[in-house]
Amino acid sequence: MTYVMPIIVEQDDDGFYAECPTFQGCYTQGETYEEVLASIRDAVALHIRERQSRGEEIPRPRMVSVTALEVAA
Repeated sequence: MTYVMPIIVEQDDDGFYAECPTFQGCYTQGETYEEVLASIRDAVALHIRERQSRGEEIPRPRMVSVTALEVAA
């Protein structure tokens, strides 16, 4: 079975951070973009397998939207 999950990737001075908002606590970091994508793919797969082993439903997000928002403070 193949799943398509939303992933958020951010970069700062220390590297890249990725999270899958579908699964609480599913996040990782890496030095490069490619590294963090490989790592979050593994983390998501682990979450899915764990849920399957417990007989839990795997959520299937329907809509993903990414945007940048400018905020004056």
